[in-house]
Amino acid sequence: MNGPEEVLNETKNTQLCILTMSLAILEVLKQNGIQAQASCGLSLGEYTALIYSKMLEEEEGIKLVQKRGEYMQELVPKGEWLMAALLGMEEEEVQEVCRRVTKGFVVPANFNTTGQIVISGEKEAVEQAGEIAKELGAKKVRILKTAGPFHTIKLEKASKALRKELEKVTIHNPCTDVVKNLDGTLYKQEDDVKDILARHIISPVKFSKSLERMLEMGIDTFVEIGPGKALSGFVKRLDTKKEITILNIQDTETLKSTLEYIKKEEK
Repeated sequence: MNGPEEVLNETKNTQLCILTMSLAILEVLKQNGIQAQASCGLSLGEYTALIYSKMLEEEEGIKLVQKRGEYMQELVPKGEWLMAALLGMEEEEVQEVCRRVTKGFVVPANFNTTGQIVISGEKEAVEQAGEIAKELGAKKVRILKTAGPFHTIKLEKASKALRKELEKVTIHNPCTDVVKNLDGTLYKQEDDVKDILARHIISPVKFSKSLERMLEMGIDTFVEIGPGKALSGFVKRLDTKKEITILNIQDTETLKSTLEYIKKEEK
């Protein structure tokens, strides 16, 4: 998709663009005989993982993401919202920060990796939380460019709307393992996947638990696909003595170098 940056940065467009890019990369990897043992994604990325595992049919998954992006943009309650990353704090410390806030709604939203947790909520409350976090020893507070209180109960209308869309899709048994954002466990055949995905946008993302689960499974090579290198950074920050390889595919150059590396290792 081409267009002005402000249009591309709209949630409904960004999500669809990232999914399309990710699926295209996966197709190239497939054509080169590269198969993942397991997959996971942060928030939107879980849909890519579900399509990859064939739990969601590609066409239905794309339509779901299109609707998800629209609802997450258009059904945000009125108000000023903000998200911020707190660096250098443990989970309980961040919970304490949010409990001390007196100026409105703010909760932990993304547990990204060791020492990096994102909070989400009303602008004034998030700003107050940032000040409290610094007082309690946070190394850094970084304000994020976001359009709403994602992964909080404030998106309940969007969750309910998406639930109706989910009723239209067919869920299949997974062909490869997929680790859930919700709790860091693997999707199972008996899971109510539609309920999980409806709750997905109002529940905290437990990405650090997802990565820890993959390490427990014996995975030692992580390939991040899509724009940026944020997830690769999260893997690097994991507290593990295990030697791991981190690869990143976000353009033709990194795609070529990753393919060359994997084929070399397979020899």
